[in-house]
Amino acid sequence: MEWTVSLKRAIDYMESHLLESIDAGDVAKQIYMSSFYFQKGFKIMTGYSVGEYIRCRRLYLAALDVIAGRDKIIDLAYKYGYDTPESFTKAFSRFHGCPPTQLKNDTSLIKVFLPLKITVTIQGGNDMDYVIEKMDAMKMIGFEKSFSFDNSYEAIPRFWTEFCTTCQNGKYPDDVHKVIEDCMVGEFAICLDNMNDGKNFKYLIAGNYDGGHVPEGMTVCEIPAHTWVKFKCVGPLPGSLQSINTKIFKEWLPGNPDYELADGLNIEWYSLDDGSSPDYESQIWLPVNKK
Repeated sequence: MEWTVSLKRAIDYMESHLLESIDAGDVAKQIYMSSFYFQKGFKIMTGYSVGEYIRCRRLYLAALDVIAGRDKIIDLAYKYGYDTPESFTKAFSRFHGCPPTQLKNDTSLIKVFLPLKITVTIQGGNDMDYVIEKMDAMKMIGFEKSFSFDNSYEAIPRFWTEFCTTCQNGKYPDDVHKVIEDCMVGEFAICLDNMNDGKNFKYLIAGNYDGGHVPEGMTVCEIPAHTWVKFKCVGPLPGSLQSINTKIFKEWLPGNPDYELADGLNIEWYSLDDGSSPDYESQIWLPVNKK
């Protein structure tokens, strides 16, 4: 249950430091976990990014202060981490659906956002279709882009749409198009937590790289040797991958006595067929260490 315990401790830490300038990286350090996996797991387990959770909790507490009527708006803005009263009022209104002055006159408008409680039901984790495999270091080539943990769920599909549309329309230069075909770029997607800011990560649409010319606009990255757990997914995208991802973090990790997550990266493998097919095959690869 170490994964679940870590998430509970993370929430306790955030609750104790809500009025301080903290972010996901600070929280991850307190529970000795990779910021990448902490934020990924937190989003899957709770439905909120770490930044969203902290922001929502602050705005709820701010509403209680507004109702109590002891502080001016400018004081509340600085207390809850906003640079100006205007930015605070805008965020407050977006969250509660009304400005602070209106809430003070009608307290029924408050949007309640209490501390989260993490619970996990262990069911079927050992029945998931996966293999454990040791693999040497490997090189990948593809298109790289940085994403924020807060909006990656919406932004990454747009990145894929842009890549696929450009390929289909033949708008890549000849040397890029050749690498895409030769290296089967699009067979893999790689998430890398190597930006060291706790807020963003790198994402590659990639294929295997065996050497040779690297066209402008493409990136080569080396994946270290690791023991990988490879989860099989069957079904149309993105639903099949999302379903297995949820089971990994809600069932497999909390109940697994043998393995824990290693480096801050993960790989998705695609079979390059029709992703809408009901029997479409894909995989999620996670690097692990033996406990």
